[in-house]
Amino acid sequence: MRFSSIFYVSTLSVFLSACGDGAPDSEQQYGPNPTLPEPQRGLLPGMTVPEPAEWGDQQPTVPDNYTITAIATGLKIPRQTLVLPNGDILVAEGSGGGDAPLSKPKGVIAGYIKSQGSTSVKGGDRLTLLRDSDGDGSYEEQTVFAENLNAPYGLALVDNNLYVANQDALVRFDYEEGQTQASGRPEEVTKLPSEINHHWTKALTASADGRFLYVGIGSNSNITERGMAAEVNRAEIWQIDAETGAHKPYATGLRNPTALTIQPDTDQLWAVVNERDELGPNLVPDYLTSVQEGGFYGWPYSYWGQNVDQRVRPQKPEKVESAIVPDYSLGSHVAALGVDFSIPEMGDEFAEGVFVGEHGSWNRANPVGYKVVFIPFSDGRPAGQPVDFVTGFLSGDNKTRGRPVGVTVDPSGALIVADDLSHTIWRIAPKE
Repeated sequence: MRFSSIFYVSTLSVFLSACGDGAPDSEQQYGPNPTLPEPQRGLLPGMTVPEPAEWGDQQPTVPDNYTITAIATGLKIPRQTLVLPNGDILVAEGSGGGDAPLSKPKGVIAGYIKSQGSTSVKGGDRLTLLRDSDGDGSYEEQTVFAENLNAPYGLALVDNNLYVANQDALVRFDYEEGQTQASGRPEEVTKLPSEINHHWTKALTASADGRFLYVGIGSNSNITERGMAAEVNRAEIWQIDAETGAHKPYATGLRNPTALTIQPDTDQLWAVVNERDELGPNLVPDYLTSVQEGGFYGWPYSYWGQNVDQRVRPQKPEKVESAIVPDYSLGSHVAALGVDFSIPEMGDEFAEGVFVGEHGSWNRANPVGYKVVFIPFSDGRPAGQPVDFVTGFLSGDNKTRGRPVGVTVDPSGALIVADDLSHTIWRIAPKE
């Protein structure tokens, strides 16, 4: 991009930020009944992406009775992790996306501003295996388990089958406990929607009995601006037969389901979902929700239940009427990309609930997210305000040293966090 274009984009974005997102935030939008302000429409939302910075000799901040360690550095855009039965950790590294042209000035400007908060490192398109041979928490072995994948993201292990959700297909590797490298190329289970791939990440988890796999497939636009034909089989969670590859929509109307997990004891599927943009700094809340089979969650016609999005044409009142209200608001534009249930080994304060990795906003003047939060549960449901668990990614001078993505609870009682900006895997564990 020429200097004149950069100057134009930067000047316009600052102007729009100053006049479009300068008001203080509304009431906190956390929990089952968030405050939803009136939509704010304009040429562009206020947009600020914190400038990347190095960690240096600093680390993220965790509660006093926990330690944090960088167990892997120098990776190639780590996204999600999977703890294997022997304690090894698999890391999916990659970056995807489609080839849709940015035909409108708004798209060009937004694309440029978003790129300022991204890494210049090329995605690895691989799985890396981390091993802690002596059990001291340092993971001194690091090997490439599989490579030449296509933007791998979601991971799941069922018996001796290792499933990987690439941006274009769900694939399966044979796996034997203890192996450090895949024994061959993966087998394709089923293709996944990948045309354009505006939201390219494919979240993945397996049912408790291993019979089904669930894949989150994001929309191909913010709010159908590419037309409904581009949204066929999108904004859905698929249920896939692990043996045959046969699939069906399990739930629909979820704009971008970026992480999935199964609740212990109940076997209930849960998801975190990134909601739509360009309705103001405090709309629409990203959310955590249990996922009902056959349920419709509003996109594109409405948000947070029956709140109609007037931008969508034609309207479908019958769809709006059926829209399910999510369980728990995480706040608008936090960009939740990771979720996992805790276990008692994580410590009394964090024994029951979920951890959520918040990648951080780009589409508001005052950044939010950029941390890992804990949502406490009671009787199997979210209960209470989110608790900051890992912070310090966002500095006081509007710079960011990292951006959390996947979060995985190790059965030993540690939280594994993938940071795709500093290319680091962090391990947070209770002090002995």
